[in-house]
Amino acid sequence: MRAEIGQAMRDIFNSPSAAHAEVMLKQVVAKFAKTAPRFVAWLEENVAQGFTVFLFPRAHWKKLRTSNVLERVNREIKRRTRVAVLFPNQDSCLRLVSAVLQEIHEEWITGRTYLDMTQV
Repeated sequence: MRAEIGQAMRDIFNSPSAAHAEVMLKQVVAKFAKTAPRFVAWLEENVAQGFTVFLFPRAHWKKLRTSNVLERVNREIKRRTRVAVLFPNQDSCLRLVSAVLQEIHEEWITGRTYLDMTQV
């Protein structure tokens, strides 16, 4: 059942348009109404917010739907804080994490373009 629900979610967000995603959502709600009522309630309440992704160019959909960037930032923070191992106080940890985030921010401002909105 879990795999089936996961596939249904992927199918909704892999739809070619917001209108098609709405149709898929209604089909999934009807399919799981009796077998997974809590999932259906959550789906009806929350998934429509995710359809905002369909307002952007198709080339950006995958980047907007995933949390890969956030996961990468968290991995970098973890990597840097493991080196220090022991912090004398909370402020020293905060300074290190702030420095890491500032470094990432500067890299993104000067070089990388995550979403090039000139491309359509």
